[in-house]
Amino acid sequence: MKKILTYILVAIVVIATIYYSFLYFVPYSEGTRAGELIKFSNKGVIVKTWEGQISQGISGAQIFSFSVLDKNEEVIEKLKKYQGEYVELTYIERFGTFIFWGDTKYFITEVELSQSPHFRR
Repeated sequence: MKKILTYILVAIVVIATIYYSFLYFVPYSEGTRAGELIKFSNKGVIVKTWEGQISQGISGAQIFSFSVLDKNEEVIEKLKKYQGEYVELTYIERFGTFIFWGDTKYFITEVELSQSPHFRR
C-alpha cells in the first residue's frame, strides 16, 4: 500500500513539474503592442501581482491587459514612471498562468517610451 501511494505522489510531482516547466519555458506567442498606459498597479489580497492596461484606441474594446513578473524590476520601474504616456510593450503570451504570476497570459518583458500617433509633442 505504501509503495502504491509513493508512486502516486511521485507521479503527481512529476506531472506538476512538467506542467509548470511547459508554461514557463514555452511561449505561445511573442509580440509588441503600443498604446497609452492607463493603469499599472500592484494588486491582490494574498498574492500581490503587477497588473496594467494600455488603451490602443478610442473605444473600451481596445484595452490590452497585461501582467509583469516580480523579477522584472526594471520593467516595473519604467511602467511606474511612464504612467499616462504612450508606450510600446514587448510581451510573451503563455498558454496559461498561475495565481502568483498574474491575472493575464500576457507578460511584459520590455517597455519603451514612444511617440503617440494621435498627439504630437
